[in-house]
Amino acid sequence: MLHRHLKAWLIGLTLAAVVSDSMLLPFYPHFFATVFGVTNPQHVGLYLSASCLAVILALPLWARLVRRTGVLNLLVYTQVAAGALCLLCYWTDNLTWFWLISMAMLVFKASYLLIYPLILASEHPDRHGGTIGLLSVVVHLGGIAGAVLGGAVLQWFEPRQIFLVMAASDVLQTATCLYLLRSDSPTPAGPEARPDPTPPGTPPPPTVPFRLPLGLVMFAFYFSAYLIRPFFVRHWEHVSDHTHELVSGLVFAIPAGVAVLALWINLRRATPTPGTGIVPALVLAAAGLLVQGLDQPGYVLLGRVLFGWGLFQATVRLDQLMFALSTLERYAADYSTLNLFQQMGVLVAALTAGALVESFGLANPFVVGAAGLVVTAGAYMALVRPLLTLPTPDPARSPS
Repeated sequence: MLHRHLKAWLIGLTLAAVVSDSMLLPFYPHFFATVFGVTNPQHVGLYLSASCLAVILALPLWARLVRRTGVLNLLVYTQVAAGALCLLCYWTDNLTWFWLISMAMLVFKASYLLIYPLILASEHPDRHGGTIGLLSVVVHLGGIAGAVLGGAVLQWFEPRQIFLVMAASDVLQTATCLYLLRSDSPTPAGPEARPDPTPPGTPPPPTVPFRLPLGLVMFAFYFSAYLIRPFFVRHWEHVSDHTHELVSGLVFAIPAGVAVLALWINLRRATPTPGTGIVPALVLAAAGLLVQGLDQPGYVLLGRVLFGWGLFQATVRLDQLMFALSTLERYAADYSTLNLFQQMGVLVAALTAGALVESFGLANPFVVGAAGLVVTAGAYMALVRPLLTLPTPDPARSPS
């Protein structure tokens, strides 16, 4: 069992990293237009796709390296490198160099994603639902803080100063890792931190070949959900006639606020069986996307609420299912594999969003995203739900 003191610090590390990474997400069109004079929507989509590709390529490498170093030792070095590259992003005024430096920065920042499987590997499976929900809310809260902080910086300061805030966050994360390594709190390196109670000589239980079918569902889900992200602020400003970046950041963050309420309600209910409630959550999120695409501010706000509730429930239940089908020693590897599908979905969404906006207007990604979530629900029913009837390993006991 992960020490409560260490778990709180690890969650705090995750929050700091998410806030840092979220500051520019709603505002990349503004950033490129203001700093580099680039207004082409496809350029924004291409940049976001390249960002996802950097994470896709980096995370499996960090997952391999962490077996030798441990998560906290690895983070000390990667966050120092990320902070230095943030400073270079602030100083450069050349678009090509900005691309190269920021991609390298994201490669090092991707290492913090390994905190997630570390926490889950050290928790009892009965607590996975609540822990996944808590971590999901932490990500959403980080999204709120990041969007508001990013909007405030863009409103009152020079846009590139966002990278100074990012560098400060990396310094804070590095200092936290050093403190934890030098403190008396146990600092597990990975799944091996919890002893395996399986008696010696016990044959391994059958495993379920879930990675590809669940990965395809994850790809479709993240593609559909993230399709509206790059240009949501532009859509909101178009339908509401409000161009205040701080207000736009708050509207962008509404689903994150809904996620906090959803976690509070979920914690007062019995932990759901893995796989339950996924289809209704996807359908509700699809309805929220359609409502957001309407040309009225009130409908956009209502759609953000519906979308936020469905998005949170679907995310938590899909992640819970991932760890339920995996085994203890495979947590980091399986998470890395499925994260690849998730990031690929975000990558393709960013590329597609730019093309859709340029060809069909700002409202089109909402329609395509809603259709994609309905397709995701069908893919889950056809590809993943049948796996739940097969004998599954006990993740707390089974070896890989």
